Amino acid sequence: MSDKFASPDRREDILLEDEVREPRRFRVLLHNDDYTTMEFVIAILTEVFRKTTREATAIMLSVHEQGVGECGVYTAEVAETKVAIVHARARKQGFPLRCSMEEV
Repeated sequence: MSDKFASPDRREDILLEDEVREPRRFRVLLHNDDYTTMEFVIAILTEVFRKTTREATAIMLSVHEQGVGECGVYTAEVAETKVAIVHARARKQGFPLRCSMEEV
């Protein structure tokens, strides 16, 4: 006899409370250095992070004046990918631009 139709309190082998959580979110940050040009930072922000020129300029100024600027908040995989893209493009152009991620 199958207990397919058994009442929930009699089916102890089934987990009835699946916990659904939002994915962890990560803030992606650009860090100031003395060598990377402002134009390159704006290009990264518009091409990689899809910011408008106005948004990119504001973030670039934050990086320049405060030492760090937030590019956006993403899931872990997306944040890791964006950090890797920034580092690859910066190295290709000879810039030491540093990009990091931190959990929100």
